[in-house]
This record gives sequence, C-alpha cells and structure tokens, in this order.
Amino acid sequence: MAGAAGGRPGRDRQGDQARRVACDVLAAVTSRDAYANLLLAAALRERGLSGPDAALATELVYGTLRNRGCYDAVIGSCSDRKLAQIDPPLLDVLRLGAHQLLDLRTAPHAAVATSVDLAIEIAGRRPSGFVNAVLRRVAMRDKESWIAVVAPDRSADPAGHLAVRYSHPRWIVTALAEALGEVSDGEQAAEAGDQGDGLDQTEAALAADQNRPTVTLAAVPGRTDLAELLTAGAVAARWSPFGAYLAQGDPGAIPAVAEGRAGVQDEASQLAALALVRAEIDGRDTAWLDICAGPGGKARLLGAIAEARGGRLIAVDAHEHRSRLTAAALTGIARARALTADGTVPAWRPAMFDRVLADVPCSGLGSLRRRPEARWRRSDRDIEPLGGLQRSLLVSAIESARPGGVVAYVTCSPHVAETTGVLDDILARRADLEVLDTPALLAEVPLLGCPGPNARYAQFWPHRHGTDAIFIALLRRVR
Repeated sequence: MAGAAGGRPGRDRQGDQARRVACDVLAAVTSRDAYANLLLAAALRERGLSGPDAALATELVYGTLRNRGCYDAVIGSCSDRKLAQIDPPLLDVLRLGAHQLLDLRTAPHAAVATSVDLAIEIAGRRPSGFVNAVLRRVAMRDKESWIAVVAPDRSADPAGHLAVRYSHPRWIVTALAEALGEVSDGEQAAEAGDQGDGLDQTEAALAADQNRPTVTLAAVPGRTDLAELLTAGAVAARWSPFGAYLAQGDPGAIPAVAEGRAGVQDEASQLAALALVRAEIDGRDTAWLDICAGPGGKARLLGAIAEARGGRLIAVDAHEHRSRLTAAALTGIARARALTADGTVPAWRPAMFDRVLADVPCSGLGSLRRRPEARWRRSDRDIEPLGGLQRSLLVSAIESARPGGVVAYVTCSPHVAETTGVLDDILARRADLEVLDTPALLAEVPLLGCPGPNARYAQFWPHRHGTDAIFIALLRRVR
C-alpha cells in the first residue's frame, strides 16, 4: 500500500526521511539564512536518524549546497521556466534530485521517483509532473557533459567557466585569483598565450572548497595532551603541536572534547595563535588581549599558553552570546577572563597589553568548505562595509598594545580587501609599526607567503595546506 505521502510500494521509508530532512534544511538555509550545520544536527536528532540515513542526509545537504550553482545552470537549461519562477521548495527538490543524478550517480529511475515523491509530499501532485519532466532531462547527460553545455567556454571566459564548474559566484573566483596573484579575465588570459589561462592555483583552490574538510581537534595545553587525543583514535596534525585529525566518529564522544579539555579547531586557526605567541617581545610579557574573541577557539589556546607563562588573557567580544561561548571555552583556565565589550571603543587603558589578537569579523570566504551556503549568502557588496569594521578593530588593537608589543591581524578570508588592503591602509597612516615575518615564525609550514611585496604575511589555503584559508599578519608597535 502506498505511504501517506504518495510513495510507491516498497519504498525505503528511512531513505525518504533522510531526503525530507535534507529538503527541510535546504529550505531553511534559503528562506531564513539558517546555518546548515546547526540545523542539520538538530533535525537528525529530532527525526531519530543515525548511521547510513544520517550520512545520506548530510551528503545531500552539503553536496547540494556545494554544487548549487552548477545544478542551477543545469536545471535552468532543462526547464521551460526561469529559476526565479520556480517555487523555492520545488527548486530545492530539483537541486536534491540533480545532486543524486550528477554527483551521487543514483540510478535515474530511483533519483527521479524519490524526487517526485518528495515534491508530492511538499507541494502536492500537480507540481510533481514538472519535477519529473525536468529531472528526466537532467538524467540524459552526466555532469561533465552538462558542464560542457551550460558553462562558458574556458578559453573565452576562464573565470565564468570555473564559476559554473566549481559552483562559486564569479566574484569569488575573481577574488581568489587576485589573492593568489593570478589573472582572472579573458583579456589577460589571451595575453598568457601558451601558458594557459593563468588560473591553475585558483582552480585548485575552488576544487578544494568542494571537498568535505577533515575534523581537526586542538588539545588545550595544561588540561590535556596530544597523547590523549591519539589514544582516542585521532592522528597527530602535520604542523600544530596541539592538533590532531579525526578521520571518523563523533568528536563529542571523545572525553577530552566533551569535558572542554580539547576542542574542534581548524589547524590554521591554531597556528594563528601559535604565531602570535612565538613572536619575540622585549620586556614584560604578562598581559594578553583577544579583542574579538567569540566563539573562543583561539582564546582558549592563548589563555592556556598565557597561564603556563605566568600571564593573563582578557578575551572580549561585542556580542553577549559570543562572550558566553568564549567563557565556556575558557573553563578551567584560571588566568583567562571573558568580557562583553566593543573592541572598537576600548574600556581599558591604551598601551596596556603585550600581545593582542585581532581576529576580525570577515566575509568567511576562507571557510567555504565548512559553510558552503556562505558562498550564496554573501555578495561582493558585503566586503566594503566589513572593511570599515576591520580597520577600526585593527587600530584599536594597535592602540591597546604597548610599545614593543605585538599585534596579530587575522581573518578567515583571503580577499585582498580584507587582508593586505586593510594593512596597506593602516601602515600608510602610521609610523609606529614594524611588519614581522610571519612565515618565518611558522617555518615548518610550506608556501605561506603572499605574492609579491606581501611575502611577510602568511596566507593558508585549503588546496596547499588542507586548512581554512586563514590570513595572518604580525605587527610590532615601535616607539
């Protein structure tokens, strides 16, 4: 007997539940800017999905978000309606169906049938015919063949071609190319001649964004050690002395993580904190500040290291809920304190701190592997307003550092307007700053320097380092 949703006899109802969960999460991401990672975890618990069904729902959500741009181009080619004319719930069903057909290589009859059932459940029988017709057309070609049809010709428009092939908005392709020191438009590509279109590193970075990142753990110095994480099944990280990679399993099931003695933290994020504490300082070294600390990952490492050295850390954030997260991260570190305060209008005396971290709010382009929905949520119009806040926080961090003290400017973005552009502007207006050689302080990590005159800054990349694309600059305040 058919299910209440109109499903066919013999249908795997748990598999249908996984698809419905995925569709609900995608709808929330699209309609109310929900965070996929938070909503998916809650939905899996609420529906009681685990094991293979939870894995299917997770793959459907993240795979569809990562490939949305490409799938939309294919759906647009197969539909007699423009994308803007398709009801959003049906468009989510079509995207899920396209992901099953083009990336998961689900048998066409199964992918189309389950998508039609999902459309009936969500929107009724009448729209399901449209879903059936579109997905049958999608099933006529494999993904590579569709890219040849829907993407611009690479020789004429390399950035446009890569935008479709790797499902990134064109402005992000251009921004990554600029950060990598590569050309990005057709005219420059033509000038490159036999050297190709000049976007090899950009293509590698885009491709890396399409891969699910490894879970990386960070042991809190003084509260646990790497050996405990390795005993729990993790593998030592390549560079961070605190880091370990967890290939599978729930990190929350590891006692050190559950008890707050370790946490989930990208390796480049750990190394940003390490670079700051490795910089040499003359004189006292007891007062440290994290000027925008939430949710507290770097603050936790800095606080533990400061305590071991006999120093103290003040970790502030302008948002109360992020301050609470920071306070939770600092649990057990007696010489670290979390405060709610606006870093752009300091409540502390100037020139008070020896080391200052300014891990500023940014576009998040460096973490698109973890938050693929961000590429569709952000636009190039967001960058300029963020620049004003980033400059204000960096100036405040500099003013908070004493002469001889060190400031780390960190962003989880490689966009030059958020990285070297901010620093160029500040350095042009101040004579009391010395740029330190960050790649030299992280000499164990290869290929860190930025292109050209910015080689003293460090830029991590997912395709080179397997990390988020985090940028680090270290500045010493001089008299």
